[in-house]
Amino acid sequence: MNGTFGRLLTIDLSAKKTRSEGIPDSVFEQYLGGKGLGAYLLKRLNPPGVDPLSPDNRLILTTGPACGFPVWGANRYAAFTKSPLTGIFAESYSGGKAFQPMSRVGYDAFVLEGALAEWGFLEISAEGVAFHDTGSLVGKDALECERLLRERYPGRDHAVLTIGPAGEKLVSYAYVNNDFGRCLGRTGIGAVLGSKRIKALVFRGSLDKEAADPQLLEAFRKEWGRTGRDHPVTEAYKTKGTSMVVDLTNKAEAFPSRYWQEGRVEHWQRINAEALHRECKVKPTACTYCFMACTRRSEVAGGRHEGLKIDGPEYETIYAFGGLNLVEDIREIAYLNDLCDRLGLDTMTAGNVTAFAIESFKRGKIDFSIDYGQVDRIAELLELIAAREGIGDLLSEGVRAVARKLGLEEISIQVKGLEPAGYDPRYLQGMALAYAVADRGACHLRTTFYKPELSGMIDPQSNEGKAKLFLEYEDRLAVFDCLIICRFFRDYYYWNELATIIEGSLGLRYSEADLKAVAARVAGSIRAYNLQEGMRPQDETVPEFFFRHPVGSGSFRLDHGRFAELLAGYYRVRGV
Repeated sequence: MNGTFGRLLTIDLSAKKTRSEGIPDSVFEQYLGGKGLGAYLLKRLNPPGVDPLSPDNRLILTTGPACGFPVWGANRYAAFTKSPLTGIFAESYSGGKAFQPMSRVGYDAFVLEGALAEWGFLEISAEGVAFHDTGSLVGKDALECERLLRERYPGRDHAVLTIGPAGEKLVSYAYVNNDFGRCLGRTGIGAVLGSKRIKALVFRGSLDKEAADPQLLEAFRKEWGRTGRDHPVTEAYKTKGTSMVVDLTNKAEAFPSRYWQEGRVEHWQRINAEALHRECKVKPTACTYCFMACTRRSEVAGGRHEGLKIDGPEYETIYAFGGLNLVEDIREIAYLNDLCDRLGLDTMTAGNVTAFAIESFKRGKIDFSIDYGQVDRIAELLELIAAREGIGDLLSEGVRAVARKLGLEEISIQVKGLEPAGYDPRYLQGMALAYAVADRGACHLRTTFYKPELSGMIDPQSNEGKAKLFLEYEDRLAVFDCLIICRFFRDYYYWNELATIIEGSLGLRYSEADLKAVAARVAGSIRAYNLQEGMRPQDETVPEFFFRHPVGSGSFRLDHGRFAELLAGYYRVRGV
């Protein structure tokens, strides 16, 4: 089929052997690729009830049908596995430039099964897979490991994926790095890679896929090159990046702070977009095939971290440390961001965990003395977590596991084991539904429903019309993930645009109804997988804390009856 190689590469790490097999056209017709292909393979290949850190847990990497073609926003790759943090379906996506070599190796998906006997790294190309000893790479931080491997594998035809010390120690929210700070951030993909004793993956690819209709894709590229560059959303992201969201959520009193006890911070002007641009030398930077340039390539301009260079911090990291942990200086947040990148830790879960640790200490449950805003103690805690030393060993398992062991489940903020993003569901009540039903746990990206609620498209405090609009976002963004297109193109690509990309790439002509059927098929497959792995329907809820504890000057809180009504409305329109 055009737009794919139609091939799957399975790498048996235990035997150090590989096998290549075809993927039927029918799979692409039903699932498109990307998330759809990953979900299909995980359900088919993973043994039911498998231990996430055992050799039998598969780690699946995919590129999308649009990846490798000059389609704006088609610049990411994805990973799928069973999560060591949540115990259910895991997915994560990363941008940058790594997707390009990965999409040109000659395969649409790579399956890692088994585990190496000793630490190593893999070099994957059209010629095969080479198994290399790590030498001195074990113990190196994720960014240093990439730097050393890039000296060995220079050039645009190489993608380098690495894990840090946290992945080596199997911290349940360890991440995978590429392009010096882009990452497969959520659900513990780095721990699964570490369990297989893989320190790094190097992809070398220069093959081209054949597009079904190159002229259609080229016309689409030109049209959106003109339209997109002048779009007000593009201007906003290019000017401020995701850090602009701090002002929006803080004003709405939906900026989670003091470990979810408050909805705003007084120091917001010291951690927002203006602060980032004031305290750092910032250069807007774009992924390949992107005119948006939302990334802030930042260099701290003064203070004790002067000269520190980092991509970011992004909004979610600012919320996690500047909100939940009450760190009051954007430069210190950049420092903690860089530390997490080097250790290989997901900043969102890490920030939730350190704030939870602060509350645990205040309640006399742990003896690690720490308080809000104490940057160096937070940094020390992150180091202990990555090394799994002392209190860090307990905290390495995430909020749900720690809360159970400490008897603090009443303040445990997570859904299905995943800690939420920086959008308080007591005000943005559509986000309560988003966290409850997302397939990987408390995820903001499956629907990005904070967008219509913050923008005034729909009343955040009302259920009226919410389930229908929610499903529209959920279905459309599921197709985004099957093509692996950046979320921020949601304001540009609707059903017609997605259908054009698919026709130009794959040669398949889909109506809006056809695409919604694909989204429903993928959602059904993942739900079946999660139920197989122990998820219960009653797990699709949010913490009781949000019903009992109001937030903000308006005393926003969730109501059991109204939330149940919203959830039932969603199930009804979803057909579950």
